[in-house]
Amino acid sequence: MEDEVLVSYSTGKLHKRRRQCSCLPVVCFTSLIVATCYVTFMYIFRKYSPVESDFDNEKFLYNERNFINLISVREFKLAQPPAPANSQCDLVDENEKFDCFPESDASQMLCEKRGCCWSVPKQVKKWNPIPYCYFPKDFALYKFVNLTVADFGATGFMKAVYSSPYPNNIQLLKIDVKYETETRLHIKIYDPVNARYEPPYPEVPVMNSAAKNTQYQVDLDKTKTGFRVIRKNDNKSIFDCLNVGGFIFSDQFLQLSAKLPTNYIYGLGEHRSDLLLDINWKTLTMFNCDQPPENQKNLYGTHPFHLAVEKGGKSSGVLLLNSNGMDIRLQPYPAITYRTIGGILDFYFFLGPTPSDVIEQYTELVGRPLIPPYWGLGFHLCRWGYNKLDNVKEILEKNQAAGIPVDVQWNDIDYMDRRNDFTYDKVNFKGLDKFVDDLHKKGMHYVVIMDPGVSGGEPNGTYPPYDDAIAQDILVKDFTGNKPLIGRVWNDKSTVFPDYTNPKTVKYWMEQISRQQREQFKYDGMWIDMNEPSNLVDGSLTGCPNDTLESPPYVPAVVGGKLRAHTICMTAKHFKGYHYNLHNLFGMSEAIVTNFALTEITNKRPFIISRSTFVGQGKYSGSWTGDNVAVWDDLYHSIPDVLNMNMFGIPLIGADICGFQKNATVALCQRWYQLGAFYPFSRTHNSNDCVAQDPASLGKDVIDSARKALTIRYRLLPYLYSLFWQAHIKGDTVARPLFFEFPSDVQTYSINKQFLWGPALHIIPVLTEGMTYVKGYLPKARWFDYYTKKEIVNTGENITFAAPLDTIPLLVRGGYIIPTQDPANTTTDSRKNRMGLIVAPDEKSEANGILYWDDGESIVTYERNQYNYLSFHLSGKTLNSTVDVWKYKTDMLLGSVDLLGIKSSVSSVVVNGQAYKNFTYMSDCQYLHILNLSVNMSQPFVITWS
Repeated sequence: MEDEVLVSYSTGKLHKRRRQCSCLPVVCFTSLIVATCYVTFMYIFRKYSPVESDFDNEKFLYNERNFINLISVREFKLAQPPAPANSQCDLVDENEKFDCFPESDASQMLCEKRGCCWSVPKQVKKWNPIPYCYFPKDFALYKFVNLTVADFGATGFMKAVYSSPYPNNIQLLKIDVKYETETRLHIKIYDPVNARYEPPYPEVPVMNSAAKNTQYQVDLDKTKTGFRVIRKNDNKSIFDCLNVGGFIFSDQFLQLSAKLPTNYIYGLGEHRSDLLLDINWKTLTMFNCDQPPENQKNLYGTHPFHLAVEKGGKSSGVLLLNSNGMDIRLQPYPAITYRTIGGILDFYFFLGPTPSDVIEQYTELVGRPLIPPYWGLGFHLCRWGYNKLDNVKEILEKNQAAGIPVDVQWNDIDYMDRRNDFTYDKVNFKGLDKFVDDLHKKGMHYVVIMDPGVSGGEPNGTYPPYDDAIAQDILVKDFTGNKPLIGRVWNDKSTVFPDYTNPKTVKYWMEQISRQQREQFKYDGMWIDMNEPSNLVDGSLTGCPNDTLESPPYVPAVVGGKLRAHTICMTAKHFKGYHYNLHNLFGMSEAIVTNFALTEITNKRPFIISRSTFVGQGKYSGSWTGDNVAVWDDLYHSIPDVLNMNMFGIPLIGADICGFQKNATVALCQRWYQLGAFYPFSRTHNSNDCVAQDPASLGKDVIDSARKALTIRYRLLPYLYSLFWQAHIKGDTVARPLFFEFPSDVQTYSINKQFLWGPALHIIPVLTEGMTYVKGYLPKARWFDYYTKKEIVNTGENITFAAPLDTIPLLVRGGYIIPTQDPANTTTDSRKNRMGLIVAPDEKSEANGILYWDDGESIVTYERNQYNYLSFHLSGKTLNSTVDVWKYKTDMLLGSVDLLGIKSSVSSVVVNGQAYKNFTYMSDCQYLHILNLSVNMSQPFVITWS
């Protein structure tokens, strides 16, 4: 008797039953009999299987046949692939050579044993990126044994015909093709017999119906392995893996390669790189790691999502939803290769057609970003190394006295008692509770750092976070599944790690936060750091077992050379599985639990900044770019870092202003505070072994520069807040590359030293020491200088902008209306001030804008219809507003209007039918300034001029 797995083609469900061998009435032990069984099975299977659709003709016609076919799956020893013919190798161009031997010990003998081609260039350079060992043309380890189509897409089965060089090949694979929406396609390749790990987060929607009028079609060829995704309107392939590279699906090594439609590829984070990715044989490793940003290193987050932009602007995106460690290889075919060490191959394709459309479709799947509390968009003051509460007070007071707007005071781990979570140093930080209360009375807020692990070395009964964790059994276990895994982070002796995938941990985490808020001090947000998770010992204090989880057949190019380097054992056990699978989800699972806990405890919108991130985390937290360095190159790299995170659906992102490591200079901080004022999340922070770098500590030049830039930020906060609302409801980016707004302009594709806030504000920072001017490219549009209000003559080439040491060049784009508010030194005070509008007409003298407004901190105000929404319209010489929604009761007055590009002299202004005399018109700037207004914005208004 033996197990037989029965696969229903109509339902896709699996059934098991016991039955006797149905091949021959002899025992199938010898290789001859095994082969005979297999041949007999294939004959029967093909004879009685569903009729395969003609995939060369009209795609995916509805198959009305409703029947079930049974597949008998048995284990057969697979042969190694045959040696390729010379013609198969000679046909492969250099850029098409997909690496058949990604390990470091390739040789001709080992290469050819894999059935691959070996070719050494005649002139061997010191470093040659082109692989010597590569797959021959039409290499295939699997072949289709069935293809079935239906109105939802298609289903197919692939049978292994040869062995890969990696152990435990999956011999039967199922491919599901689902038309989820008109612009989103889902293709999943998995083992239909044995369930394999799939990420529990994010919770992607399950579609119960299929899209009809799709913008894509899928080619499946029964004679080849893989699939091809084609955009219908131009018949362009956007992802082609039909017999491309070497498709492998073993237990701990999954590989798929595909041709891409363009060289312009973005995303695939988190890595230190330019915005436009280098596809010249670059490997990007994804395995969350406590690693300061450096080139070619895996960093804090994992986002296996890329955006492809073709010349002309048509764009598409691809997500591999897989949380295991992986390498992603780009090569100049152009092509991509995914190599992951577990899980399944679960792809989502987004058809755009614009870059913004792709991101909206992506965030619709993985989760829309949260709206931060309004105060979270103010300026944040922090450092590691305050040491005493008196130092915190002194630095804060000095900056306030210097006129620096400050909304939020932070503390790093030096506020803790011996660096233990949920404690504070009652000697050096005596009076912290009163200090936080005083901040709240001033309309300010307070954020604390919290590490994911708690001390495991305190005496019994003295440290509730550990005692409660043991009592509630919510800690990550070692490989035995019985004892907590013990590592060491900042604690004196040892650290244990709450398992944030365990539902019981939600209650535990809430109890710890609630106790601290009740008994110690009330903070307003949490900074969850070290949650890759970081570990100061490799694995654990007691070591890790020697098995294939700790040392898999293939190890991605991770920092430290082994998976447990700087983190916990891969064999550690969580509620939802082994750490091997869940490692990249650790930070996200903590963010989810923290988001829920803070929301329940405070009954307000949570503010959370997490270092470790994964796909869809913007729904629960923001992030920052980690332990950067106080050098000019890191100032520059913060721009693509911020833009990438916006593309990943995490718009609440910023870099440590002036850098975290090394001593910052005055010249660097002058420019960094200017740029940092335009990070969506604006915070200064640095290490305890560096000089203080807050503006007041660095003197007048930095104070003047920071005050000027931050004052502009506070003036523009209504616009920034409205952008975050649009990100929340539509999935828009907040900070965005120029090509998002000008996708047909190929010159914007590689620009990453300029960026936009939304569609309307163009930021061109100085990134070179000593420069008092900067060159920038202006796409075709009307542009106005934010400071002088003058229109800039756009020649379509790089333009030189004056940039005095205290000034960052800012431009306003024609066609848009930007809402503003008179600034103050906190958002609590600025929200009491009058509003303003910056109106920049396009070539047709038209412009539009919107304002979203709520109380700035309540939960789901948009979903509960507790907000105001206003739209503004300029046409010719008439500016008006429409009050679309007014459900949040507040006094909101329009105090000023700045109208740019008004070419004719203005002699009269009429506001709501009444002549208004308090205005000035500057002919040299073609600028009309209407001031000292007191217009009730809860009612529509009309302003005209002549």
